[in-house]
Amino acid sequence: MGWTFDAVFIARHGETEWNREGRRQGQLDSPLTAIGIAQADGTARLAAEMAVDGIFTSPLGRARATATAIAACVGVAAEVVAELAEVHHGEFAGLTHAEIRKRYPGALEERAANKYSWRFPGGESYKDADARVYRALERVYQAGSHRPLLVTHEMLGLMLLRQLLHLAPDAALARSIPSGVIVEVLPSQSAVHERRVE
Repeated sequence: MGWTFDAVFIARHGETEWNREGRRQGQLDSPLTAIGIAQADGTARLAAEMAVDGIFTSPLGRARATATAIAACVGVAAEVVAELAEVHHGEFAGLTHAEIRKRYPGALEERAANKYSWRFPGGESYKDADARVYRALERVYQAGSHRPLLVTHEMLGLMLLRQLLHLAPDAALARSIPSGVIVEVLPSQSAVHERRVE
């Protein structure tokens, strides 16, 4: 790992229609709700206080909408980084847990037993996405940012935390990154601070 960041800020996109409905999104998309738009605006105000020197976003619409609000408030253009896209949910994308249980009996239990390595049918595992995260951090560092804000997704964000803090997979997966929060990571101190939208 050749990158040395002063701080990395991780923001999840605002709430979406499918978040509200309990549908898995993965690399499919749904629009931000009114709450999600308010969360994006609140996240933008928080980011403006954090001396961010670069904004990098997932290519997915919900993240880009959130990043656009942040960029307007911070005054730094957002750059799309393909590797920050959410874990690909394959055949589960667009489905609720109830629908998954009906169509794929036992799959959620298999996933729970081996969450890091288990791969969504036709999609990715956390382990697959973890390799993408390394490449994303390399790209951000090569762009010259020392205090980047990464606008991404909860599952991908957990792998960012794993890489930046050198966490074991299970320790990373025990965490959460809700919408309306900026997670500040200080890699040199192995420290994490959360700021929530008021």
